[in-house]
Amino acid sequence: MASKVAVIGSGISGAVCASILAKNGISVTIFESARGPGGRMSQRREHCEDGSELSFDHGAPYFTLNASNSELQSLVNTWESRGLVAQWNYKFGSFDYSSTSFVSVDEEVNTRYVGVPGMNSVCKALCQEPGIETRFGHTIGRLDWLMDQKAWSLTRIDGQDVGHFMGVVATDKNTFLSRFTDVTGKQPPIDLSSDSGVGFQIKEIPASPCFALMLAFAEPLSSIPMKGFSFKNSEILSWAHCDSSKPGRSTTSERWVLHSTAKYAELIISQAGLQKPSPALLTKVAEELFQEFQRTGIDIPQPFFKKAHRWGSAFPAVSIAREEKCLWVEKRRLAICGDFCVMPNVEGAISSGIAAAAKFVEMLAT
Repeated sequence: MASKVAVIGSGISGAVCASILAKNGISVTIFESARGPGGRMSQRREHCEDGSELSFDHGAPYFTLNASNSELQSLVNTWESRGLVAQWNYKFGSFDYSSTSFVSVDEEVNTRYVGVPGMNSVCKALCQEPGIETRFGHTIGRLDWLMDQKAWSLTRIDGQDVGHFMGVVATDKNTFLSRFTDVTGKQPPIDLSSDSGVGFQIKEIPASPCFALMLAFAEPLSSIPMKGFSFKNSEILSWAHCDSSKPGRSTTSERWVLHSTAKYAELIISQAGLQKPSPALLTKVAEELFQEFQRTGIDIPQPFFKKAHRWGSAFPAVSIAREEKCLWVEKRRLAICGDFCVMPNVEGAISSGIAAAAKFVEMLAT
């Protein structure tokens, strides 16, 4: 157990952290509640009535890097050389409902990157590296610090003991927030209250929810001049992109992903609660988002596939670590990292995962 670390969550922050730890000789076990890796960079696979399969990047559509961040650029260059990411080179812009027209072209100076063949490709590859064991479908229900053993004891939400670890990296914010209670009815796995001994308190991290709508069309939407655009003056839609235009994607159909506004998602959640949304609710949401898409006046035919997904607390509204990029409790060998520590995007999540790994590597070197 001398160098065993548990990483909670297999999003990009956890995957990058685990990869660095493993390269430094630390044995890593990743616990992920979902069926696969990626978090908000996951890829959704759906089946049509005829048995064919459709794939959607229903979370983060792409990521960019700050031009001055040479460490991250070097890392992404490595991923690009391995064929895990590629550049997505199309014009993007915005659509204004007031004038019912495309009003601007986004002159993004930073390169847009996408995972290949899905946004989850990087997380998937990192989770399979030597020295890393990944357990999917494992929701951690309790993390107990054993003072006498100077170790963490982890228990699944169903009560099953999953082992002792000398350190923990928590990348899933629900591990220590009250939202865990709202969803499961149980106390959060880690106690970060004032008397927990960790030295800081985190009660809430404000985050914006979002609904994603996945659409598949038999023919290209040729009347749309851009492959990705934001919406102006809509209470319901905030973003749309053509998922099948990305490098390495199947082009047997044209697939689009729409994102709702936070305001719309908050309204739906205020009525329905945070529990898993019912199929009837998701069908209602899908219809409302698609009707708003049609309200653009663009010639949009009926899709042969239409399904909504809820991101309950997708986009953190604050940064809790700032320059430190992660929270670190050395006496308990606990690191907390994720986009909510730095900035609410993929770049922030990667930076935070690197920072958390550095804390463990530095501690073990002394």
